Amino acid sequence: MDILVSGLLLAGTYALMAMGLNLQYGVARIMNLANGEMLVLGALAAFWLFVTYQVSPMLTLFIVAPVSFVGNWLIYRIFLRPLVRRSKNQGQLEVDSILATFGMSFALVGIMVSIHGEYFTYKYLSEPISLLGTTVALNRFVAFLVAVLIAGGLYLWLNRTRPGVAVRAVAVDTEAAGLVGIDVPRISALAFAIGGAVTSVGGSLISTFITLDASIGVIFTMKALIIVIMGGVGDIRGAIVAAIILGLVETAVATLIDPGLTLAAAYLIFLAVLLFRPQGLFGRRAT
Repeated sequence: MDILVSGLLLAGTYALMAMGLNLQYGVARIMNLANGEMLVLGALAAFWLFVTYQVSPMLTLFIVAPVSFVGNWLIYRIFLRPLVRRSKNQGQLEVDSILATFGMSFALVGIMVSIHGEYFTYKYLSEPISLLGTTVALNRFVAFLVAVLIAGGLYLWLNRTRPGVAVRAVAVDTEAAGLVGIDVPRISALAFAIGGAVTSVGGSLISTFITLDASIGVIFTMKALIIVIMGGVGDIRGAIVAAIILGLVETAVATLIDPGLTLAAAYLIFLAVLLFRPQGLFGRRAT
């Protein structure tokens, strides 16, 4: 039961950062290697506001989300949209976006180091609580609840609103979406901005119970990529299910074998998916 509860709590925050990348890659067709740095930026904002002004990380979410949305929207329109316009095919766009966002990740790391070059951590709701017979930290449980609310809201928005349906249409087929009157560049920018905002909010939540530093973003980027590929590119349900699987596996390995092997276990799952179901758990086979 300890593994189940801890794994599900971990999966909640994993789902947030993966859903952000899923929107950016599945809709805007941008493989964002700076996704992890966006998460760490959200965490750094929560840390700085809490330590300096005693602002609750739960309130910081309402600052981080709109600021990150605007920032990611500008990044897409100014730096990434020109790559989309000049790319002759999806393969070229992926290569160009990987190179561009790889450089962006180094720039963001440099900015964060100049702001706070050391590890950052703080105590917030760190008291233990009993949950299904297992003792867990209250901050992890609160982060999980907020993650569930955000994931549920995003899922409903994508499936019950006109802009959300337009986002899903672009994810399925960019050309067909344009033929039925959808403004593909606008929707792509919207999806990229929402993806960045969701990722940054995930960082603010994670900061309440994980010690971070400016250079750790690459690990979160790789985990988000594993979840996106495992669940199926462009499918929010797949990202949630894959995040749960990864959270449970990492917790089981850390508890039963060795905490140092959690990353290796994640890559083994990733390799198995690529070998036996490359389209992901909820992805469609290429025709």
